[in-house]
Amino acid sequence: MYGGWVLLVAFFVVGFLPSYEFRKRGGVPKGRSYIYTTTVVDTGIYAVVRHPQFLSWVILSLALACMSQYWVSVICVVPVAVLVYMEAMRADKSNIKKFGDGYRKYMQKVPRLNPFVGIYRLLRRR
Repeated sequence: MYGGWVLLVAFFVVGFLPSYEFRKRGGVPKGRSYIYTTTVVDTGIYAVVRHPQFLSWVILSLALACMSQYWVSVICVVPVAVLVYMEAMRADKSNIKKFGDGYRKYMQKVPRLNPFVGIYRLLRRR
C-alpha cells in the first residue's frame, strides 16, 4: 500500500512537469494554454519520455491498484495501459504533422512512455 502512495506522488510530479517545460521552452504564446507549444521540447521530462502526461495516467492506475490491493483493480491496469499507449501513438502521428522532421528525430532519441529506457538513453547521450 505504501508503494501506491509513492506512485501517487510520482503521478502528480510527472503530470505537472510537462506544463512547466512547455511554458518554459515550448514557445507558447502569452496568454495561451501550454498545449499550444510551437516547438519540439526535448529538455527536462521530455528528455526522458515523449508523453509524460500519458505516462502519469499509467502511474495513477498502478497507484490506485496498489492502494486498493484488490485483484480486479490490478487487472484494470492492463486496459488502461493499452489505451494510453494507443493514445500516445496517435499523439505521435499528430506531432509529426505539426513539427515534421524535428519530431521524427526526437522520436529516435526519446522513447514514447518507457522512463527506464529514457533515463538510460539520456545518460548515454551525456
